[in-house]
Amino acid sequence: MLSALEKLVRVESPTEDLAACREVMVCASQIAHDLLGKPAQMHEINGRPVFWWGSPTPDVIALAHLDTVWPKGSFQPLWSVTGKTATGPGIFDMKAGFIQALYAMVGIHGSVALIATSDEETGSASSKDFIKEISSRAKAVLVLEASLDGKVKTGRKGTSMYQISIHGKASHAGLEPEKGINATVEMAHAILKVSSLENIDLGTTVVPTMLRAGNTTNTVPDLATLDIDVRSFSVSELNRVDAQIRNLVPVNPLTRYEITGGFNRPPLETTSTMALYERAERVAKTLGMPPLGHASVGGASDGNFAAATGVQVLDGLGAVGDGAHAAHEWIDITTMESRSAFLHALIEDLLNG
Repeated sequence: MLSALEKLVRVESPTEDLAACREVMVCASQIAHDLLGKPAQMHEINGRPVFWWGSPTPDVIALAHLDTVWPKGSFQPLWSVTGKTATGPGIFDMKAGFIQALYAMVGIHGSVALIATSDEETGSASSKDFIKEISSRAKAVLVLEASLDGKVKTGRKGTSMYQISIHGKASHAGLEPEKGINATVEMAHAILKVSSLENIDLGTTVVPTMLRAGNTTNTVPDLATLDIDVRSFSVSELNRVDAQIRNLVPVNPLTRYEITGGFNRPPLETTSTMALYERAERVAKTLGMPPLGHASVGGASDGNFAAATGVQVLDGLGAVGDGAHAAHEWIDITTMESRSAFLHALIEDLLNG
């Protein structure tokens, strides 16, 4: 398993690099061929590659992604093993989970497929409708995203992404600033309004992230843009924030607001996960494993899209480790075999009804 994982990690696959994403799919297909005796099918979904191994009409879907957030050459060393720890770009999120799922397919016969997309890290714009379509026909979707200290994930926040562009008027900052309309000043007001929309008690976060404004240091800015990350466990909260962002009123009436974006992923709610979680705990007990435990988290995944179709979902079945999207990303390699064996037993249990 470790050798297969090394091969996969060494093929760097940032989402924006389409050629790299195709290359990692080829690598994954070769690993599947070597392990399972036949290569994966390569689907093309809206111009993006998708890995598909198994039944063409699966009742049980093991869902993964093979793209990462790391630009080529940005994570060094590319591969390292020290003791029980392995590091590499995307190893925790989520190439180790994919390898565990691939090995879980050994000896499985039935209506199951391992499917991996290549645009999850940027919101699954190309694959979300595909994920919904295949999930709507399945009985269970098992998501191989990383665990939380070994716990599976039974809840995830829904997400919305917005961009506010504020249009003003340029003028010379020294000679005649009064003739300009300062988009940066107006954006400062907008940032304070947007930040106030959070609801800590309900776990709703509204975070201004990337900010850009102005053209030169001696010009009144005629344009400022702001990206906003919104997350909540509640659809009603996402609706509330959406309405208030879209109804922002300029402090300076001479500025013009342009607001784009909106809902990305719906929440993954416990009504969609607890039945599978309870089943997973029973399977773990038969294997002599300690209780898995479960958690709700702020990060979203493709499991959110799957659950929106009404299918039962269980998330966080992947690697044990830490550092998703961080320079210290790592996995505990001693857990890979047992996590894979557990997934195998859970799939068998689901297939046997």
